[in-house]
Amino acid sequence: MPSKSLQSFPSSTRSHIAANIRRRRKTKGLSQEKLGELAELHRTYVSQLERCKTNISIDSLERIARILGVDTAELLQPPPRGTAPLRPYGM
Repeated sequence: MPSKSLQSFPSSTRSHIAANIRRRRKTKGLSQEKLGELAELHRTYVSQLERCKTNISIDSLERIARILGVDTAELLQPPPRGTAPLRPYGM
């Protein structure tokens, strides 16, 4: 059986992280570029995170959580009801 690429089936946890980062970033009025700058990450990496195109390290997740003013565990939880689900990019 051929293996599926990481991008074909984002995990629900990655989808939760992506939606929560995007929602919290927008609530704080931060651009992807500004969040990346504050977290010492590249803007395109933040974009890829929000689109479920890449995985995040625990260290980066902790930095982003600190900047967004939330507990790291909150970014792992399912987003609040009514939050639009993320679809894999290109689908």
